[in-house]
Amino acid sequence: MSQLENMKNEFDSLTAPSIGDRRGFLAGMVASGFALAVQPVCAQTIIKTGSEGLTVGPVAMPAGDITLPGYRARPEGAGPFPVVVVVQEIFGVHEWIQDVCRRLARAGYFAIAPALYVRQGDPAKEATVPGILKNIVSKVPDEQVQRDLDATVAWAVKNGGDAKRVGITGFCWGGRHVWLYAAHNASLKAAVAWYGQVVGNPTPNTPRFPIDIAGDLKVPVLGLYGGLDEGITADALEKMREALKAAKVKTDIVIYPKAGHGFLADYRPSFNPEAGADAWKKLLAWFHDNGM
Repeated sequence: MSQLENMKNEFDSLTAPSIGDRRGFLAGMVASGFALAVQPVCAQTIIKTGSEGLTVGPVAMPAGDITLPGYRARPEGAGPFPVVVVVQEIFGVHEWIQDVCRRLARAGYFAIAPALYVRQGDPAKEATVPGILKNIVSKVPDEQVQRDLDATVAWAVKNGGDAKRVGITGFCWGGRHVWLYAAHNASLKAAVAWYGQVVGNPTPNTPRFPIDIAGDLKVPVLGLYGGLDEGITADALEKMREALKAAKVKTDIVIYPKAGHGFLADYRPSFNPEAGADAWKKLLAWFHDNGM
């Protein structure tokens, strides 16, 4: 099964605009609201985190060949604050990812979510999940993501973040990249991956999966998964646990038996309040216990 097929199971070509349209495009990549592909949202369960006492909003970061847009939320004041990079779902840096950043800021962190598809297109404008996967996600190289995450960390550290306390978390597509980045950046303190693929078929843009780099992890990683996730099986997670025995750092995989994929996403039917609340506590404890 291809990576696209795997990702479609998890959820039951745009090109970059001209220079003249660039400013609007960058702003749109972190616009308020939700991606078309997840409409209608579950308004009765969505959590809204206010910005009182926080410094929040879109930012622009130098990242080699481009200006990388992102969303930043941190406590008011000079800092430095511990940094948490938030890696988006396939839907981009839409309203829910921004809210996650504000939740982390309320816990004392400098949270920043880079728009990692900026070279390939705007997922908010794609009407379907298959459209996002085909037109955008499949075109994003892992190496590009790692470089952009490096640039995000560098920008955060220069703008009120604490270089000695940097962590990362991410969801689904972003959860896979959390595992990969934990093998790439030894300066991190901790990482938390939410229901990210651990096994898959290599492609030129995605040559390795978390199971392939388990022995190369450089920082402690916590994986949070749903036992009812049809795209990430119990067998795959057991194989990942076996592979993690080769890791030279602390790791853990927590499985919530009654939760499915996307169980923290309170704007979708997949939301599981009990699992989400417990997993969020585990995230905060993991960061705290590992020097964040």
